[in-house]
Amino acid sequence: MDRQDGFRELDRQECLRLLSLVPIGRIVYTHDALPAVLPVNFSLDRDHSVVLRTSAVSRMAHAVDGAVVAFEADWFDEAAHTGWSVIVTGRATVVTDPTEQERLRAVGLRSWMAMTEEAFIRIPSELVSGRMLRGHWHGGDERGTPPLAGVV
Repeated sequence: MDRQDGFRELDRQECLRLLSLVPIGRIVYTHDALPAVLPVNFSLDRDHSVVLRTSAVSRMAHAVDGAVVAFEADWFDEAAHTGWSVIVTGRATVVTDPTEQERLRAVGLRSWMAMTEEAFIRIPSELVSGRMLRGHWHGGDERGTPPLAGVV
């Protein structure tokens, strides 16, 4: 649905398609009753779950297992003032089945960190939402008002 502010709501299929185009996102979870956000590389699995590969001893891996988390990925073109953002919300789980771990390992998702013990975290795409921005070429609003100093 197009809105007058330049944003367009994206449907589930379009959100999942866009997620498949970028390698980095952010996981949002709760750690010690406080919000935590970490950039992570990820992959979409065949069931459209977001899959992360991380250290089995990381604070994040322990904090998210069984918890509802959000995952966000985006892409922006600063020069054109366009872009998109997609959010997946679901109950994260650490994958414990050895056969499933081996299948995910074969998919090719690699952590950017060296680790001795790995863990795969799955976030099912229970709720998926997104929006696309078609910004104004002149960098201000529709009245031609310039952006704030230092803000792109």
